[in-house]
Amino acid sequence: MKKIIECVPNFSEGRDQKTIDAIAEAIRNTPGVTLLDVDPGKSTNRTVYTFVGDPQSIVEGALNSARVARKLIDMRKHKGEHPRMGAMDVCPFVPVANVTMEECVECSKEFARRAAEELKIPFYLYEEASTQDYRKRLPDIRKGEYEALASRIVQPEWKPDFGPAEFVPEWGATVTGARFFLIAYNINILGTSQQAHRIALNLREAGRGEHEPGKLKDVKGLGWFVDEYNMAQISMNLNNYKVTAIHTAFEEAVSEARALKVATAGSELVGLVPLEAMLMAADYYIKKENLMIVNEDQKIRLVVERLGLNSVSQFDPRKRIIEYIVEDKKENEPLASMTLRGFIEEVAARTSAPGGGSASAAIAAIGAGLACMVGQLTYGIRKFENVDKEVRQNIPALYSATQNLIPMIDADTNAFNDYMEAMRMPKNTDAEKAAREEAMQAGLKKAIAVPLMTMKYADAAWDAVIEVAKYGNIASKSDVEVGSRALEMGIWGAYKNVLINLDGIKDQEFIKAKTDEATQIKDKAEVKMKEVLSILDKRA
Repeated sequence: MKKIIECVPNFSEGRDQKTIDAIAEAIRNTPGVTLLDVDPGKSTNRTVYTFVGDPQSIVEGALNSARVARKLIDMRKHKGEHPRMGAMDVCPFVPVANVTMEECVECSKEFARRAAEELKIPFYLYEEASTQDYRKRLPDIRKGEYEALASRIVQPEWKPDFGPAEFVPEWGATVTGARFFLIAYNINILGTSQQAHRIALNLREAGRGEHEPGKLKDVKGLGWFVDEYNMAQISMNLNNYKVTAIHTAFEEAVSEARALKVATAGSELVGLVPLEAMLMAADYYIKKENLMIVNEDQKIRLVVERLGLNSVSQFDPRKRIIEYIVEDKKENEPLASMTLRGFIEEVAARTSAPGGGSASAAIAAIGAGLACMVGQLTYGIRKFENVDKEVRQNIPALYSATQNLIPMIDADTNAFNDYMEAMRMPKNTDAEKAAREEAMQAGLKKAIAVPLMTMKYADAAWDAVIEVAKYGNIASKSDVEVGSRALEMGIWGAYKNVLINLDGIKDQEFIKAKTDEATQIKDKAEVKMKEVLSILDKRA
């Protein structure tokens, strides 16, 4: 699964378009990085850039932008309304998809270390990257701003985490670290600014003060009236959507508004949102309303409708959900994105990849997909209402297995390519030979991990396949039979790919552990496949 980290550097320049464009171009030209937004402010004299990438490319993007700022921004000339202490004032790294906060912390430290060494500038760590309570919060570190930095930076308690403990007049200092994704969220009410603010006070964590806290953790909020929309808004910052989710904030606001006999009129997401936050909301409404929705596009549509995200402007998921913006299946999944004919011809070509591993993943995906198809051809049909519950609860597992297996088609080929790259490494000296051997072993282990994961994804479908065999539309009997055979065959093929790559591994404990794990899944698949066929034979 692709790792996505967001980086949101704030630069102390919002008026010189050449400088703004030059920094943007440095980010945009970084391989592996997607620049999502450039937001300059003239009164604040500050520009906020938003870009995403994997853990390696995101650090390079931040470095490239800092290099340009070092040349073009001079803090001695800077004036602006926004608090600031450096040319690159703050540079947070934010987990978006398939990455941990710890990985983002490491990115911030790697960025600070390299930038400090190369550019000779001081860096402070904040939020999750800081280990000192008194300098975790940005306002505490930035107290007194640029003007106070010369006297503060030489104090022992304010020694930078990286770089020189001395004032660099043209730069100042930069604060970097890791924080959770902040979602700016507005809920519309057909009332007054006072009513909106009253609700905000009831909801925000700070509430009305120490003795009267609000309902929602990690939430800031206030109320105002928006003339442009002719209605009031409860404006919130959800500092951690895993603590207080979008749907939680919305439902609580609706409840508070109802108590005041005030109508709500949808809501507005400001800026970008992670896919996970939207799917969390979808899962909430699916459970609450006892719905049956497995398709991701339909889940997103459900959230847009339930939260009223089109109420003040059109919410386009392809332009507002981060993963969709950076998604490029032709680039990331070239094999899976091919036509069926193209994929088969690619397998048949005079190349070693794609080979049996990619083919096994495709076959397993087809197997799970066939069972999913039969489940969906049974669910919602009037004459099968007596088995609605049994079929309904198993479709999501089959859909998930199918979706998980499709990316493994490319993952297998990519893993093999990593091993081949290691094979091409130089081997003239003992050091080169050792490095090559280490890379080859790592490549082999990755080449084993991928087909083993294919086996696990496919294995997770068996219980649902058996239920579809028991209760699915018997007119589709042959589809379930083919599906179970394909699922077992895909697992068997992935198993063979695990074994052939184990031959080159030198770690005997690793060999035994992976062989035992893969064999167990392979043997189970044979038993489960026979069980499915037996069930279907008895139903005939």
